Amino acid sequence: MNSTDTLKAEDILTPEELAERLKVGLCWVYEKSRARGKHNGTPLPCLRMGRYIRFSWPDVIEWLRSMPSPPTRARRRPRKKRDSTAVAKKPPLV
Repeated sequence: MNSTDTLKAEDILTPEELAERLKVGLCWVYEKSRARGKHNGTPLPCLRMGRYIRFSWPDVIEWLRSMPSPPTRARRRPRKKRDSTAVAKKPPLV
C-alpha cells in the first residue's frame, strides 16, 4: 500500500469478510495467507495482531493484480467413436 493512501476502517477485513468479498471459501483465505501455504510465491498480505488476523482490502487487490494469470486450457477435440466391428475378437479358449 502506498504511504500517501489513507486506510479507512471499512478497508480492514476479517477472514470471513474477505472470503465473502472474494466469493471463495474461508479455508482458501487462510491457506493463501500462510507463509508456507499453497500460493504462487508471495502469501496473501495480512495484518497479524496476536491471534487475530485482518486484511487490508487495497493490499489484497494489489496482491491479486500481481498474480500471474492461470494458463488457458487448450480445447480438446471430441473423441472419434470407435467402430464396434473394428475390435479384434479373442480366439476361444480350448
